[in-house]
Amino acid sequence: MAFPLSFATLLFLLIVLAVSTIRIFREYERGVVFQLGRFWKVKGPGLVLIIPAIQQVVRVDLRTVVLDVPPQDVISRDNVSVKVNAVVYFRVLDPQRAIIQVENFLMATSQLAQTTLRAVLGKHELDEMLAERERLNVDIQQALDSQTDAWGIKVSNVEIKHVDINESMVRAIARQAEAERERRAKVIHAEGELQASEKLMQAAEMLSRQDGAMQLRYMQTLGSIANDKTTTIVFPLPVDLLGGMAKGGRKDQES
Repeated sequence: MAFPLSFATLLFLLIVLAVSTIRIFREYERGVVFQLGRFWKVKGPGLVLIIPAIQQVVRVDLRTVVLDVPPQDVISRDNVSVKVNAVVYFRVLDPQRAIIQVENFLMATSQLAQTTLRAVLGKHELDEMLAERERLNVDIQQALDSQTDAWGIKVSNVEIKHVDINESMVRAIARQAEAERERRAKVIHAEGELQASEKLMQAAEMLSRQDGAMQLRYMQTLGSIANDKTTTIVFPLPVDLLGGMAKGGRKDQES
């Protein structure tokens, strides 16, 4: 009776040993293998055999990680206090450095993203934060990528999500925008007046070149005013017009 029990025990131990030896890594996973505490190699994907008690393996995910940076208090260069949050996209390129060079690369990248966000945005004014987000995103991404390169991490993109401003600053920005709209309206009106005066000057020059053109325009103006029957208008008759009409009468008599 003891022989079957010892055989079953031995078979069970062999099964447990085989299971602890086998590791299966997905296509997006790698295993950093340590042998007696020293780095040996990076293995995977697929089936990997590990020697129990001699080798240890750390599983690393190579997919892009979406890291949400919590709202940070930022003081802009023009001394405006705002709250800014962002999203960081990064992935592990070198599993060996990501495990050996830093204790927890997820936590380290998160903390670095927060400090870099405050440092980079603090160099810019509020108007730049609101109007030039694309350029600021690139600046933050490059600053993060240069620092995480030693950890084998590639920061591919950074997106600023929200720039929250206190209510008093929102009112000030609204007043500033309204003043800017009024300024543009006045400039456009002035440019219109300038163009109209230039056209009137050109029209006056063209009318002065012809003897009868001014008289004809004068008569057209009288005709348009005469259509209004409810108003009595005393309109001076220019001497030039009388002279032109007299010349026209003499030409008719001579003919």
